[in-house]
Formats: sequence, C-alpha cells, structure tokens
Amino acid sequence: MESPLLDARLILEAAAGVTRSDLLTDPHAVLGSEAAGRYEALIARRADREPISQIVGRKAFWTLMLGVGPSVLSPRPETEAVVEAALGLAPADRPIDVLDLGVGSGAILLSILAERPQARGLGVDVSEEALAVARDNAARLGLANRLVLLRGDWGRGLAAGAFDLVVANPPYIPTADIEALDPEVRSFEPRVALDGGPDGLAAYRRLAPETIELLRPGGGFAFEVGPGQLRPVEALLGAAGAVEMGGARDLDGRERVVFGRKKSLGNQQSSR
Repeated sequence: MESPLLDARLILEAAAGVTRSDLLTDPHAVLGSEAAGRYEALIARRADREPISQIVGRKAFWTLMLGVGPSVLSPRPETEAVVEAALGLAPADRPIDVLDLGVGSGAILLSILAERPQARGLGVDVSEEALAVARDNAARLGLANRLVLLRGDWGRGLAAGAFDLVVANPPYIPTADIEALDPEVRSFEPRVALDGGPDGLAAYRRLAPETIELLRPGGGFAFEVGPGQLRPVEALLGAAGAVEMGGARDLDGRERVVFGRKKSLGNQQSSR
C-alpha cells in the first residue's frame, strides 16, 4: 500500500472518534477496548484493500471534505484540474448555470459552487445511490439551495442552450484494462463510473454533441480524460462544433483535462 502510516492514522481517528490534533496533543492516551475492537475491524477491511476513503467515509477534495461510499468514485487529486479549468471558464461577477454530467459525489460541481457564489448547479447521474451521496454533501456544505440533482442518462431530455458551463468526469478506462487496476479501484468502486467501453471513449461520443447542444453561445466545458485521450476527445468535440479548445495537466504533469467553448453568436469560425 502506498501510505500505510497515513492509512493507519486515519483509521485510528475514525475508530477512536478523535482528530489529528487529539493524537498530537495526547499521544499516550489509552485506547479503550471497544475502540480497539473497532480499530482492528477497520484495519482488517483495509488489509482486504477496501479504499481508506470508504472505510472512514470521507475524502478531502479541493477545499471541501466530502462524504463518499461504494456508490461513487472517491474524489482524486488529479480531478481538481477539472475544477481549476472550469473556474477559468466561469465568470465570477454574474449568475451562471453549471451542469455536471455524471455528478457522483458532487466533488466537481460542489467545488465550483463553493468558488462561485452566484452560480447555480444541476447534477445528473444514472445512479440514485450516487445522487443520495451528492445530496448529503450539498446539504452538509450549505450548498443545497443552489443545486438540483436529477437521475438521467447524460444530457438526454435537458433543455438545449440552458447552461453556461458543462463539466464531467466520465468513465474512460478501456474495458480490457479494468482487471489490471489496483484492487481498491477494481473491486470497490462502481464499474459504471470506470468502464469507458472498448477504447475508453464511449462516453465522450455521447458527451461531445450533447454538450455543444446544451451550452449557451460562448459557454464553456471542461472534461477529465485518461492517458492518451486528449487529442481523440478534442477531435470529437471539434467535430461537434467546439472552439477555443485546449488541454490542462494535473500535478503529476499528465494530460488530464480538455476544455473549450461553444461558438459565440459573433464567432462562426473555429480557432483551431
């Protein structure tokens, strides 16, 4: 495991009901038998490769602490690149309508709403269980009054030209590659949020034309992509009419985000 000491500390905090500050200020406190039993049980779950975020039920993302569970992907640091790119497309001085397709835990959409107080959000997901997680996170963060969550099939049935910004972290792992993933991902995270079809691009073939239809003129989009997928996804979006496209890298230097805009009313030529 990549971070056994950190995992052990997080599990201890959860089992004993203490914070990191408690551990630092009173490192010699005696763990009661009931808490020790909980600790051993949680350690056993981690030894079976259950993700630490699911064991403790939370994960830090952007500036937020989010509740997570087996029905959603655990938010990953690299996905923060999507938030950063999206904020660059989202004006801070006026109300905007943001759509998150495949909202999951709400990580991307809630992070944007937290940074843009005038923004309103719609999160769509095929999973009712995922929507319940996002709903709980929105309520806990005080963002529920600016958010609607809807069960749906990507953008099907949504009003054309209704959004200023569309974001997504779709499934992009080729089906044949899933069995080679770490057990924490392969065995414990929802397959529907991982499997991108034979070449990993199945979701983008739906998202590209739907996104351009759903955006207002001049509106922007930001999608997470997998390794080697930036150019193919750009091509799909360009064929659908996207302009001003570019890519962004995550903190490890990997191409992680494709972003761009729908043509504005006064822009009838692509910049690429």
